[in-house]
Formats: sequence, structure tokens, C-alpha cells
Amino acid sequence: MKEKLFSAIKTVSAVALVLSAAVAVAAQTASTTYQGASKDPYRKYVPPLRRKAPEKKVVPVAVPPIQQRIDSYKAQKLAAMNLQQPAPKPTTALTLSEVQVIGIFRTPRGYAAMVEATPINLSYVVYPGERFYDGMLVAIEEQRLVFRRQTHWTDGHVDVAVETKPLRQPTVADSLTAQKTSNEKSDAKPASSADTKAEVNAFVEALKALAAGSTQQQPQSGQDSQGAQASQKP
Repeated sequence: MKEKLFSAIKTVSAVALVLSAAVAVAAQTASTTYQGASKDPYRKYVPPLRRKAPEKKVVPVAVPPIQQRIDSYKAQKLAAMNLQQPAPKPTTALTLSEVQVIGIFRTPRGYAAMVEATPINLSYVVYPGERFYDGMLVAIEEQRLVFRRQTHWTDGHVDVAVETKPLRQPTVADSLTAQKTSNEKSDAKPASSADTKAEVNAFVEALKALAAGSTQQQPQSGQDSQGAQASQKP
């Protein structure tokens, strides 16, 4: 039994030696493919340069042209009419910089203002709470309007500021226009009065002609009646 056990141990040891020798030979065999090192082990380490991402400039969002805003307003108005909802006001297509205050007056609802849209030369009556493209009318005072302006930026945030617009004072051009209008009216008065006088004279002449015609018919009718009475007598 001892001899068999000893021979088995010798056999296992021999097999282990053969396997270890085969592994050593395989490890010593040169590789046919060359793999270069990722970096030179003898070179000093230099950290990689990190490029900074370009900073995005935050600027106000550009306002579309007036025609584009008008087309958008028309589309919103049509959609509201189809849904049987109140249509937006035309002022929603105007920016505060495109508006001039030409009049302030008192109404049963309180103060109201007349503003002129300079790009399209149209005037609108506005009340507090009226919305514009970039703001809203907050209050109307005796000589100015108070707005709340909203500025949208490209990064998404919105700035809110108070802006006032004074009542536009009459300029030299306005005074010249008013004077020209008054002169035209004064020049037109004599012509209109002359025309009216001529019409009155023509009407009076027509009345005189009618009166003369009636007086001529009265004697003839009297003679006809006398002739008829004479013919009836025996």
C-alpha cells in the first residue's frame, strides 16, 4: 500500500512539473503583435489642457418686425372668433417705444388716454390694464402714462421695470398744421355763404313765380263761373 501511494504521489508531481514547464515555455514565447505604450514612462507627466467652453452672451430677445406682429395678431383674433372668445386688442402688437401719448381725458370709467402708433399712424383709446407687446399700462395720470415694461432675455429670465410716457406737447409742425386748417376753413366760408345766398335767392324767385301763377288763375276761374251762371238762366 505504501508503495502504491508513493508511486501515485510521484505521478502527480511529474504531471504538475510538466504542466508548469509548458506554461513557462508559453510565457517565454515572443508575441508577434506589437502594442505600444500609451505614454512614455520616462517623460515627465504634463496634465492635459482643458479648453473652456465659449461663454454664451445673454442679450435681450429681438422684437419681430411690425408686419410679423400684425400678422400674428390677426391669427390670434381669428382663432378667438372661431372659439367665440373675446378678441385681443390691437395694442398687443405694438411695443411701448412705438407709442406716443397724444391726449388724456376723463370718462365715466375714469381716466383714459389717446395713443398713436407711429409705425402705422393709427390712434387708439386705452385704459389702465391695456396690454402691449412688451408691457402693460398700469396707471393714467393727468400729464403722463405709467407702464410696466417686460424685457425677455435669451437665457429665459424676464426683467420688469417701470416706464413713464409724458403727454406729447404740441410742436411747431402741429401749430402750422392747425393754422393751415383754420385758414382753409376761413377761405371756404365766403364761398359757402355765397352758394347759400344764391340758393336762397333761387328759392325766393320760385316762390314769386308760383304766387304770380296763382293770381292769374283766380280771375280766369271767376270768369268761367260767371259764364256758367249765365248759361243756366232761361
